[in-house]
Amino acid sequence: MDMTIAKFAAAGGVGVETIRFYQRKGILKTPKRLEGGRRYGAEDVRRLKFIRQAQTAGFTLEEIGELLELDAGEDRERARDAAKARLIALETRIAELNRIREALERLVAECSSGQSGPCPILKSFGL
Repeated sequence: MDMTIAKFAAAGGVGVETIRFYQRKGILKTPKRLEGGRRYGAEDVRRLKFIRQAQTAGFTLEEIGELLELDAGEDRERARDAAKARLIALETRIAELNRIREALERLVAECSSGQSGPCPILKSFGL
């Protein structure tokens, strides 16, 4: 594979500015400029897809950088610990979202159209 930045971005399902952002953050390498511009290969696409998958799983760019450092080694314990920490954070966020959903469900039930007076939804938000 010998791709321009535009083709590289398309292969990873991102925009060119995203590639440049990742390069500024140090999680994607900036290839040397050759005649005709910078060129990207299969390994670059693999790394970009890894970054996108890790973001989908909720990892921050800093955490992704740490995972990418582990990619070269065999430190399964650190990779597992990072994934466990992300899992705990996700479970905490899910519990928080469930509490919010339950509160909104209660407010919706309290705000039936047949009642008079201020709407409990608006009142709960301080109106």
